[in-house]
Amino acid sequence: MGYAKRAFPIYLMIVPGMLFFLIFKYLPMIGIVIAFKDYNPFRGFGGSDWVGMDQFVRLFTERDFIPLLSNTLILSAMDIVFYFPMPILMALLLNEIRLAAFKKTVQTVLYAPHFLSWVVIVGMTVVLFSTEFGGVNQLLKSWDLPVLNVLTNESAFRWVWLIQNMWNGVGWGTIIFLAALSSVDPSLYEAAAIDGASRLKQIWHVTLPALSRVIIILFILRLGNFMDLGFEHILLLQNPLNLSVSDVFDTYVYRQGIVQGDFSYSSAVGIFKSLVGLFLIIIANAVAKRAGQEGVY
Repeated sequence: MGYAKRAFPIYLMIVPGMLFFLIFKYLPMIGIVIAFKDYNPFRGFGGSDWVGMDQFVRLFTERDFIPLLSNTLILSAMDIVFYFPMPILMALLLNEIRLAAFKKTVQTVLYAPHFLSWVVIVGMTVVLFSTEFGGVNQLLKSWDLPVLNVLTNESAFRWVWLIQNMWNGVGWGTIIFLAALSSVDPSLYEAAAIDGASRLKQIWHVTLPALSRVIIILFILRLGNFMDLGFEHILLLQNPLNLSVSDVFDTYVYRQGIVQGDFSYSSAVGIFKSLVGLFLIIIANAVAKRAGQEGVY
């Protein structure tokens, strides 16, 4: 009785979080049933015809499936290879800064882009790199240099998307790693220094092992969103000239579900994305456990 009385305030604080997940995460999952129906809003869930796996068969036999899968996999792979390590590297560099005022200034500058919407970021890119009125291209023209066509060039789209992603998120992503670094015992660095370890060796033998658990957990969770690229960012960068490389499952779901009102089919595409993410999490977690790490469950 005494424990229940003491613990009651703590359990009470958990309630808002549980309600949030229940209302906004679990209850909406009931709606995935429309992926197995020919959903008609006027006939509702119960009145719509049951079609089984027809929507999934349609997805896998659609001629757009391979291009969509290819574009999504390439962008996700670029995100993991180039974007994922950047917050780790940035946190290591920030951790080596000894001047507190300079360190806070750098952190503030790095965090700031995270609070800009994608509309602002893409708008800034257009203002700078438009071939008609972009500031950078106007400067290049004044120097008789060729203009940079990064907004409508297919080969430039993926790198523009990646660079904008990194500018927006790398600084914010360092927060978790800096928090993990703050828990490293300073005596480990002192012992390493006494043994003659240079700063690079201290990072390799003390700092990175301290971060390894956080890195593995975040990497596994990132794989869970492997098929999610954020439709609003890509949609803003998308135009008819780069559609062949910019069309991914996220923008496809938007067109099919919101624009064309094909709710059942777009739900089937969403389920496919989620199942791929779940499969990758299970595999990555099993590999991490086999390697002696804790994993996420």
